[in-house]
Amino acid sequence: MSRWETVIGLEVHAQLKTRSKIFCACPTGFGGEPNSRCCPVCLGLPGALPVLNRRVPEMAAALGRALGARIAERSILARKNYFYPDLPKGYQISQYNRPLASGGFLEIPSGEGETRLIGITRVHIEDDAGKNVHMDGRTLVDLNRCGTPLVEIVSEPEIRSPEEAQEYLARLRQLLRWLDLCDGNMEEGSLRCDANISLRPEGDKTLGARTELKNLNSFKAVAAALEFEERRQAEILDGGGVVKTQTLLWDDRARQTRPLRSKEESKDYRYFPEPDLPPVIVDTSALEARPELPLQRLERFMREFGLSFYEADILTRERSTADFFEALAVRLSDGPLAARWLLGELLRRANERGCEPSELGLPLEQLVELIELERGGTLSGLSAKIVLERMLEEGGGADVWAARLDLVQMDDAGELAGIVDAVLAANPREVERYREGQTKLLGFFLGEVMKAAAGRADPKETRRLLLERLVERS
Repeated sequence: MSRWETVIGLEVHAQLKTRSKIFCACPTGFGGEPNSRCCPVCLGLPGALPVLNRRVPEMAAALGRALGARIAERSILARKNYFYPDLPKGYQISQYNRPLASGGFLEIPSGEGETRLIGITRVHIEDDAGKNVHMDGRTLVDLNRCGTPLVEIVSEPEIRSPEEAQEYLARLRQLLRWLDLCDGNMEEGSLRCDANISLRPEGDKTLGARTELKNLNSFKAVAAALEFEERRQAEILDGGGVVKTQTLLWDDRARQTRPLRSKEESKDYRYFPEPDLPPVIVDTSALEARPELPLQRLERFMREFGLSFYEADILTRERSTADFFEALAVRLSDGPLAARWLLGELLRRANERGCEPSELGLPLEQLVELIELERGGTLSGLSAKIVLERMLEEGGGADVWAARLDLVQMDDAGELAGIVDAVLAANPREVERYREGQTKLLGFFLGEVMKAAAGRADPKETRRLLLERLVERS
């Protein structure tokens, strides 16, 4: 591979989160009885005329603005002609030489605190096709998806490795979800990716013959398919052969690509302006300013709250989590403490429930109250976790649960000292082994004291007393 430089460009289709389709009033959404969300417009019946959903160009323009692209005040819808069973009209309404947005870039991390800019060629709107369902040796067609609004984001051929392609796709998905434009569920088809890949000699500026990869339905599939095709093309070129320009299908089970058809060019689609729809007019002066994007917020969290890149990166994966963290950090006046709670107990429980920490149903005020009880020494770390679980399961305040479960740390030094002495007296053999040098037994004694104190003992004070008593016994 060292002789060759990899050149990758991605074409990403994202379904926009509108309530109705792009050219009719049929509802969007995944699932439903096959062919139950269709109308004459979806089915391409003679005489049915499309009407543009105004939310579609607005949402696409918002994405273009976030990517730093040039928003066209006047863009043209065009017919992209091809014949396939899931396209009843015989053409797709898309955009060609006058897209809604062009230029711009997506910023992706390339190392600890470093980023790289991947250029964006264009952002345009179009309608989705239906879906072919293969079963029992037959191919059935479900047209529910027909007419679902899509935004297509085409990158420049500036991605240099399968790993970078996977990172680009992950960051683009993050941005789409951040702006609440697409749910990003690749398994449901609301985010789909085609990849173009070619190899060229190191240092050469001309592009080699490229292949297009389809059926990439996960981040891992994108990386795996590109890695396979990278090796395949390198073997052909190393052997003196020529890479054939074609469209390939990724077989995830066999972990290899197979030919689908020859690669189409734009002339094959016979683009021409859509005669039934007027130009798309966008009032660029009415567009909102470019929002604070995920990587910008990541950098601010590191700067303002003293977080590491790793912590800030996880906390800015979803906008709701970033908002929740910032509100918590401000209330506590302690960014690292807020991050410890969100990335620890709350994230673990959110993962168990399949949601974000902000969606656990725990009010911010109650969480602040719980953390303050731990920070002030009223609850131990273990007790705080127990209280958190009860708050999530049954609701209620931290102070109520701490009192009800009798978890408030004991402030009677004599009571704790008595428990420590009782634990040591009950384990003479372990005390002797500790005296002989097995100092790891300190953890055993600490656990026994915490058990005897029902979690109400202060761990630091318990450790101090244990060391004091064990020295005396030595």
